[in-house]
Amino acid sequence: MSTPTAAVATAPTTDGRHAKLVLGALGVVYGDIGTSPIYTLRECLLRVGTEMATEEAILGTLSLMFWSLVSVVTLKYVIVVMRADNRGEGGILSLLALAQRTMTDRPRAATAAVLIGLTGAALFFGDAVITPAISVLSAVEGIAVAAPSFEPWIVPAALVILVILFALQPRGTGQLGLFFGPVILVWFTVLAGLGIAGILETPAVLAGLDPRRGLYVLLNHPSVALPLLGTVVLVFTGAEALYADMGHFGRKPIRLAWLAFVFPALALNYFGQGASVIANPENASQPFFLLAPEWGLIPLIVVTTGATIIAAQATISGAFSMTQQAMQLGYLPRFRVIHTSETETGQIYIARVNWLIMAAVIWLVLEFRSSGALASAYGIAVIGTMLCTTLLGLIAYRRFGISTPVIIALFAWFLFLDVVFVGSNLLKVADGGWFPLAVGAIVLTLMLTWHKGRRLIVQQQGEEGLSEEQFLSRVRDGHPERVPGTAVFLTASDKGIPAALLHNLKHNHVLHMRVLLLTVVSDEHPRLREDERMSVTPLQKGFFRVQLRYGFMETPDVPRDLGLLRRHGIAVEAMEMSYFLSRENVVRGRHAQLSGWRRWTFAFLQRNAETAADYFRLPPNRVVELGSQIGV
Repeated sequence: MSTPTAAVATAPTTDGRHAKLVLGALGVVYGDIGTSPIYTLRECLLRVGTEMATEEAILGTLSLMFWSLVSVVTLKYVIVVMRADNRGEGGILSLLALAQRTMTDRPRAATAAVLIGLTGAALFFGDAVITPAISVLSAVEGIAVAAPSFEPWIVPAALVILVILFALQPRGTGQLGLFFGPVILVWFTVLAGLGIAGILETPAVLAGLDPRRGLYVLLNHPSVALPLLGTVVLVFTGAEALYADMGHFGRKPIRLAWLAFVFPALALNYFGQGASVIANPENASQPFFLLAPEWGLIPLIVVTTGATIIAAQATISGAFSMTQQAMQLGYLPRFRVIHTSETETGQIYIARVNWLIMAAVIWLVLEFRSSGALASAYGIAVIGTMLCTTLLGLIAYRRFGISTPVIIALFAWFLFLDVVFVGSNLLKVADGGWFPLAVGAIVLTLMLTWHKGRRLIVQQQGEEGLSEEQFLSRVRDGHPERVPGTAVFLTASDKGIPAALLHNLKHNHVLHMRVLLLTVVSDEHPRLREDERMSVTPLQKGFFRVQLRYGFMETPDVPRDLGLLRRHGIAVEAMEMSYFLSRENVVRGRHAQLSGWRRWTFAFLQRNAETAADYFRLPPNRVVELGSQIGV
């Protein structure tokens, strides 16, 4: 699964623009699912082993793979889930925001939806660690097919490629992104060509299109049914990207790319590999690379390496995007977000996320040492996120005015498939599946701890502070002294007086002539229009309550957007504004509401978060920070 951040305009106006969006979708959206043929059939046949005849195993496996692509990718994502867009945006957190809007009158159900959405987002990070490792390892292993003496160098070569890839992230994907589409176009063309050649040599392989072949294997060979289904999941890893990248390319280009090009190329290649193994059973060890003629093996390895690097890049970029969305929604602390493109707002880089993922990827490569071993750990996080998407889709579809029985009937098949695939993947936990689950559990714990800690701080500040009426009643002419300029006090609550203002008044005994009580709010929509950005409520005696709203895919810029005050009749000058921030030091409260380890975790996250001044892009020479202790 990937949620890359390469932003592309979403409204094609000409056939040429439409074609560019389709090409862009090929390069960014389909890199992950497009590289699955390198290892999927090989791993499926390993799970079958000698339980049945070679041809029976191949045809049954191909049937399960083909109809999984039809059911999960085509029907679920391309046709159904992609309809549930949030102002054109997709992805698990967009779907969560959409689902929440349908349950404003059901707080318990809304809470359950939040937990489902955060679980899906957390599992994504587990997938984001495995995808680069298995993709690059599987490509480098192809070199050993052409030159067996290279085998001892597979792991070092993969590590070098991965380290270079992560080291290049601060430069952004803009220049590299120009080649994504053409490289993946070549990749899918090669997949289709190799598959057609294999099918023409053994046309009998097309019997695997019959869904009864897959059912026969499952029903008559129960000992391999669950292990096989757990590995078939690899055929649609990356399917979540179709939905997640909808806002970057638009629904139609992604659908067209899948139906007209990607799906046919994948199906042809899988059946071509099966034909090759039927004709030469020894090819089961590497059915993808051995499908190529001897003269084409080296060029295939080169193209494969390029495609897997693109797949890894898309997943890394997706981790940056998912982190930014979680930050904006208040489920992760602020991290420094660097925009790597002056023209594409979606291209971002988050250093801490980059290096944490790199460290985990390196550990995975050193620990598992082959794509086959990693395949045992791969899939459980993917299908977990897909299950969360199905559950949220079941809720979000209420907004279309469809009756509940119809919605349940529509999603029942998808829910059944997800549950079956989740159950089959539980067999992988002992063989490495624990790793993505552990990553997901850690991320989910951090998100829930951060969200609760911030909520407790806002709640306590509201209880200990003064109301607007109480404070303004004490402000009289000449007391306290009013000084020229505009003071901006950032506060997490849109009620009461912020602690920074009270501390400033206590120590400095002055108030500015104009005081803005500013709250920055993350909206449930991904992006907002400029006329939706600001709301202003005049109070008394030069005080104004100001709210700036940002979509959860936007980066706040407070000084820039405070210029919108002029539209509300408030003349402000940037050089006359001072920003006052409160920095809380977390301690154990009298009535502690966080356990010891969660309080320590929250305090650690807060200490290592980016400062509000940097995150909101405040000018350093205009910022005043005032500290306080908060018990939670």
